[in-house]
Amino acid sequence: MATANADIPLAATLDGEQKMVDFGSQLARAISKIDAPLLILLNGDLGAGKTTISRGILQGLGHLGAVKSPTYTLVEPYDLGIGKVFHFDLYRLTDSEELEHIGFTDYLSEAKLCMIEWPENGDSYIPQSDIEINISLFESGRKVVLNAQSERGKQCLIQLKL
Repeated sequence: MATANADIPLAATLDGEQKMVDFGSQLARAISKIDAPLLILLNGDLGAGKTTISRGILQGLGHLGAVKSPTYTLVEPYDLGIGKVFHFDLYRLTDSEELEHIGFTDYLSEAKLCMIEWPENGDSYIPQSDIEINISLFESGRKVVLNAQSERGKQCLIQLKL
């Protein structure tokens, strides 16, 4: 496997849930090497695998319990070895101003890592991300494309081996 060049999108084709989880774990290793907070946006249709990759990231960062989708709670917090990690799912968000009411900016300022599913529902409350992950159905599996959106994101993707 070659070291990733962060100036171009990174793409992987993954077949099966375990491959998605493993990919998330691999990304977690790269995340843990970055000494700065990261914001990751996860895009894809319903059922594409956003939560599955998030589960792999969380497990790769040392979370041992179940990983539930924060679809109804909007956010699930994790206190892991790297620091505070927040997993957001904005699918059911009906008004982006709800983010202000739950203290969204406080979460962002406290976090070592924030992962946001359905970021488009957060409108202008969602700041510039470090990494954007786009997931789509592809043949019998998923195509996962990562784009670095910041210097920190580039540093992370350089650590990632595909």
